[in-house]
Amino acid sequence: MRIGNPTNNEFFLELNQINISIQEKYLQKIKYETRSVECSVMLGDSTTKNIETFDIKNMEMFFGCFESKLLGWSSQGVTYSADEDLRRIFTKSELRIGDYILSLHVSLQYHVLLYYKPIQKVIELQKKLAELIDNNKNSESKYEDEGDRLIIEKLNELGFKGMSKQKLFELFYNDEELAVKIKKMIEESQPESFDIQSQKNQLFKELDNLLIETFHTTAVLIDEQKLVNGEEGCLCNIDLEFIDKGAKQGLIDVSIINEDTKSQIKQGIKKILDVILDDKS
Repeated sequence: MRIGNPTNNEFFLELNQINISIQEKYLQKIKYETRSVECSVMLGDSTTKNIETFDIKNMEMFFGCFESKLLGWSSQGVTYSADEDLRRIFTKSELRIGDYILSLHVSLQYHVLLYYKPIQKVIELQKKLAELIDNNKNSESKYEDEGDRLIIEKLNELGFKGMSKQKLFELFYNDEELAVKIKKMIEESQPESFDIQSQKNQLFKELDNLLIETFHTTAVLIDEQKLVNGEEGCLCNIDLEFIDKGAKQGLIDVSIINEDTKSQIKQGIKKILDVILDDKS
């Protein structure tokens, strides 16, 4: 059962009141930890500008407090997930109280934007790369045509004749050993081409090493569906489940919960609020 859901039960109404405070203070904390700071960056055209970002380490420290201060709770630690430029930082914790499990899930979803460091070396590497590409434009086209011819020639030598491009693609896709063999043959016959490509790859790698991540989020509370849909925002879910024959059940019969267990559940939820209020990260 999700704490905060509509209910007429007196006990769950008490828990909901605590949860209202948790959600309010949690959002305040998220707003503070994701406060904007200015950062100087360089764009792909070598121009520089100031942008706003936030320090993700602040969120890592804040979420880490749930693991360190919720004594007696089990936790998976602070975890990151990524889907291209969409990122998520979260932690989940559980407290076993008799036949019940109280669980907490806090999460922040945000986007990452990549820029170059605003340093002279970026400009120098971009210039080298542009010169390399420009000086070898014609030879690259020649090597590509020659490479296509060599692929056909080498395949003919190996007994693969008259195959369509689609069949060749399927052949390389399904036979990794053959693809590696053909690649090696072409490399040996075109060392100049692969030397140029190696230089380009090295320059791209050096430029990648000069990229910096900047972060953007929206400090609003969202539900799990919006989290799954990729929306920016933060989430703080508290659930109470009953353990029946080793399986978690979301439907709770309050009438069978004794007063001592109710007190422990209430104290567990209050402790979540205490962690948020006490955090000094």
